[in-house]
Amino acid sequence: MVLAELIAAFIVILSSVYIYYKYVIFNFWRKRGVFYIEPVVPVGNVTPLVTGKAQVGVFFHDVYLKYKEHRAFGMYTFFKPNLIIADLDLIQTVMTKEFKSFHDRGIYYNEKIDPLTGNLFLMPGKRWRNMRVKLTPTFTSGKMKQMFVILKECGDELAKHLERNAEIGDTIEIKDILARYTTDVIMSTAFGIKSNCIKEPNNEYRIQGKRITNINSIKLAMAIFAPQIMTFFSIPFMPQSVTDFYIKMFRETVEYRQANHIVRPDFMNLLIQLMERGYVDPEDAKNTSNESSTVNKLTMVEATAQSFVFFAAGFETSSSAATFVLYELAQHQDIQEKVHNEIDEILKKHNNLTYDAITDMTYLHKVINEALRLYPPVPILNRICTEEIDLPTVNIRVPKGTLITIPMLGLHRDPSIYPDPNKFDPERFNANEIKKRHHYAYMPFGEGPRNCIGMRFGLLQTKIGLVSLLSKYKFKLHSQTPVPLTYSERSPTLIPKSGVHLIIEKR
Repeated sequence: MVLAELIAAFIVILSSVYIYYKYVIFNFWRKRGVFYIEPVVPVGNVTPLVTGKAQVGVFFHDVYLKYKEHRAFGMYTFFKPNLIIADLDLIQTVMTKEFKSFHDRGIYYNEKIDPLTGNLFLMPGKRWRNMRVKLTPTFTSGKMKQMFVILKECGDELAKHLERNAEIGDTIEIKDILARYTTDVIMSTAFGIKSNCIKEPNNEYRIQGKRITNINSIKLAMAIFAPQIMTFFSIPFMPQSVTDFYIKMFRETVEYRQANHIVRPDFMNLLIQLMERGYVDPEDAKNTSNESSTVNKLTMVEATAQSFVFFAAGFETSSSAATFVLYELAQHQDIQEKVHNEIDEILKKHNNLTYDAITDMTYLHKVINEALRLYPPVPILNRICTEEIDLPTVNIRVPKGTLITIPMLGLHRDPSIYPDPNKFDPERFNANEIKKRHHYAYMPFGEGPRNCIGMRFGLLQTKIGLVSLLSKYKFKLHSQTPVPLTYSERSPTLIPKSGVHLIIEKR
């Protein structure tokens, strides 16, 4: 009798939830006259993401290409309405023109539960604005030049490490090798630590780095599209071991440097300045700062979170970008030769690899741009509506709290913007070709006030890694590498699922 009553109660509850979803939650876009994709209770339209059947960027790429003629259309991510923007002028409105209504990402952020999420990438509102102002001086070209020597040392180590493989024409898995190179670069610049990942592929720094990009599919979907669930149940996004590791490492490095008066030209030094004074030394010595003592200084945990996001964003995206460049060059030997010849010529002109030499390599820059078009490391951009607004030309009133998604991978592979979009063609980035396109048709680093603050640094470490390799070695595609590539469903960024295996030969 009791069992029968429990079953009946359970059926009533399930039926009530179903009806509430179907006729209240999933009535949002219908009520507003906006075209939408029919959702399924209880996850809306994101079943492939929750079940780990699709990578988030690829999922929205497919949705974009199918429904882009609507310019903006509705979806549901769990219990939340999600507006997909598929028109370049509307994207410009969201990213820049009406930034005041779309200044937050709406991704999981909770410093109490998960202190490493208190970083510039995830911060909302005024906290983001204040932190952006503080950190902007750490990414100037002057600061990049100061760090150049550290990056060059890592590039030299990378090339030397692969010398034996090249002598015998060995097969290498290049994604892991490049992730070890970028880990060494970022550990050195963001934490002041020589991590030796190039030589020691399975050390603790690399193990913790891998944990950052290998996230449970359900947790990943919730963090991006329904962070309220994680906050309600106090679920941290980062594994506790990762949080403990980086907080301990950062604190010990700061205390050691302060005790021994160590100053290095790296991000760690700049963060220590922000902790001690609240501002970064100006590059121009004559321009002495008169910042008052009332300037907000960074706490140890705030500074740790910033160094962590430099690491997490920097090592993964840059290693992926360099991997995709070599993957395409291995398939297009003519383009690889052209890049090699430019590198050779510029290195002879400058007598060495210098910051100015890197700047002179214009064809290499086009090659990287084309790889970032085909494989944008962050394949979707999210914004949350922070102030109710009418979107121009589509007659859609966007209420406060509505999630906005921009399917960047879809835009970058749209045949109406890029003819023959899956073809690797660096000439798309000739000056005259760029002028023909809408400014928001290419956004590998985002756009507007919330674009990627570390863009220069990311490009610099990618270029140094590639120059170090392409100046000495030739790469061919191994039959083990799939064409086209498939991507890991457990990462928000585009990561080749089964790696990229290349044959390396000495020149």
